[in-house]
Amino acid sequence: MKSVVRLTASATRPLPRAALLAICVVYAAFGLFWRDPWKNEDATGFGVMWTLASGHLHDWLFPNLFGKPMPADGPLSYWLGAGAIRLLPFIAPGSAARVVTALLFSLSCGFVWYGTYLLGRRGEVQPFKYAFGGEPLPGDFGRTIADGALLILLACFGLAERGHETTPQLAQFLCVSMILYGMARAVDKPVQGAIFWGAGLGLLTLAASPLLPTVMGACLLGVALLSPHFRGRTLLALGLPVALVIAASWPLVATFYDGDASQRFLRAWIHGNFDFYAGPLNNVLFYALKNLPLFTWPAWPLALWSWWSWKGMRRAPHVLAPMAIMVPLLVLVVLQSHQTNKLFMLLLPGMAMLAAFGLPTLKRGAINAIDWFAVLSFTVLGGFVWLVWTAAVTGHPAAIARNLARQIPGFEPSFRLIALATALVVTLCWMAIVRWRLATRPEVLWRGVVLSSAGTTLMWVLLMTLWMPFINYSRTYRDVAAQIAEHLPSDYRCITPVRLGDAQIASFGYFQSMRFGFHGEDCDVLLRQDDEDYWAPADVRPYQWKRVWEGRRAADRDERFRLYVRVLEPAAKRVR
Repeated sequence: MKSVVRLTASATRPLPRAALLAICVVYAAFGLFWRDPWKNEDATGFGVMWTLASGHLHDWLFPNLFGKPMPADGPLSYWLGAGAIRLLPFIAPGSAARVVTALLFSLSCGFVWYGTYLLGRRGEVQPFKYAFGGEPLPGDFGRTIADGALLILLACFGLAERGHETTPQLAQFLCVSMILYGMARAVDKPVQGAIFWGAGLGLLTLAASPLLPTVMGACLLGVALLSPHFRGRTLLALGLPVALVIAASWPLVATFYDGDASQRFLRAWIHGNFDFYAGPLNNVLFYALKNLPLFTWPAWPLALWSWWSWKGMRRAPHVLAPMAIMVPLLVLVVLQSHQTNKLFMLLLPGMAMLAAFGLPTLKRGAINAIDWFAVLSFTVLGGFVWLVWTAAVTGHPAAIARNLARQIPGFEPSFRLIALATALVVTLCWMAIVRWRLATRPEVLWRGVVLSSAGTTLMWVLLMTLWMPFINYSRTYRDVAAQIAEHLPSDYRCITPVRLGDAQIASFGYFQSMRFGFHGEDCDVLLRQDDEDYWAPADVRPYQWKRVWEGRRAADRDERFRLYVRVLEPAAKRVR
């Protein structure tokens, strides 16, 4: 079939390896240190890791949050984070766990880059060959496409925060990237590709739930068996057994260790995830339609364009492999039973790979539009970050300073020279990249996405330097945990949590070593979260509940905590 790409060798000049590596390292490293576990999934994931790191074999086989079973996801990410906490005792536990986050993210980027490179050097995607030469070599074209895939991945808006949290989604992200690489590798080296494919599926089972790898594996196997490119028989004969052995390892060991506990935990692990995909609700679909395009920008419009522009070759590996990954994930997104963006991140490896093959077919006007959007949006947003920081530190502009004080009451801004110097360096680098792009007007393929990835990196670094104190203050439970601990009896048995989220339990247990009771334990302290005023808990004679503290995080107006201690009723009241 006639090629849809017309390029000269000059368009595939490689992006300097030092520049690409610098963007990846800066993006992955910032936001890992000098902060607390943040509310919601970040604190919850870290809480389970901390429980395992300070626990015993039973905790490692049956992950829990200070005694509360956590069967929603497999144990792989918790094992890795807990192992890092034990192996790196010289740094803060939260930072140690996030070292694993950086490693998982970096490995994922490597799989995406190399998988795209393998598909990009294949003959069917090569540019049109001119009569007198001048077209790029297959290796140069593949490397340029791979650079574009990695830059598109880093440019995705939703990846910034999700890619720096201590959640199971990072391990799942790596597994999906490994599966995608295995599909690409199976085209030219079936045995090696099948091993990576099977290992990715097996590890995905240990990192997520049985349903996700089952649906994805069935779709991929179907595509591989129907397509002559992926050697489906090798995947079935070698890759599937590898996946089954890895996936079965933890359940078998857990069952051998404690059959009763294993039966309860594994049943919850399996059935709980089927309940999670019980079917769509209108508000869930609306949430996905509203948030998924922003989360995956700019990958999704480029991927859509790529699918359209390669319409004559949609059965080729460079289109079929990422589509076989994305389609089952999109189906699961639609079938979710409540609003969440947990699966959005898993779409990005396939989406970035497919989007990269759309770069050679983009018109110059579209590339310029992407560039100008990146220049204007990230320059304005970066200037806003600097303006708010200036108002917080100096008090001017006064209107912004007053509004900031209302939004984060009780926060005391401080000047940090290292943060300022880092922010200045990254801002100057952004200006240099913009100047280079506008002054030289390069013809290389990756010119259309380098500004987007650099802009996303700029924003993330600015937020994690200039705004880190604001964000950390507004998203940590450290101060509330200290206030609660001051009012706890020194000899209390345990705390019954009422309407507390997992992130709150994790934060209170980590910051102040609070002991929680679950499964109907007879606790003498009750900690309750109320969004509005409720009646006091019912007394059980001869005891009554006495409220000893009430408060909330200064930056959160919705949460309100009430602490009750069980005391003996007065004698006169008991006589009556």
